[in-house]
Amino acid sequence: MSGIGARIREERERLGLSQRAFGEIGGVEANAQGKYENGERTPKADYLARVAPRGVDVLYVLTGSRTPVPIVGLSENEEWMVGSYRTLGKEEQDAICRLTTTLAEYQSSYAPDKKP
Repeated sequence: MSGIGARIREERERLGLSQRAFGEIGGVEANAQGKYENGERTPKADYLARVAPRGVDVLYVLTGSRTPVPIVGLSENEEWMVGSYRTLGKEEQDAICRLTTTLAEYQSSYAPDKKP
């Protein structure tokens, strides 16, 4: 199973809810909830609008892409670096993690009076 139904089920399970409880939140019976999850029916916008405030990532349900989580409290330079990091492949991201870990360890070992 893939698509919207599988993602609805994934979100329901992530929130720890039964089909009945999740259906009630969305304003549908448990059997309709089951049909959504099995791909027999497609939920309407009002259902998605009702489940969204309970923590369902509706963008993910519809597209398979998670809603980006905003990062607060970063400088403009830090935001740029995080954005750039996210465009890299896994191998490059792993290399950046190793580099920053090594630099932080080096700094704490050889410059104990400076804070990272």
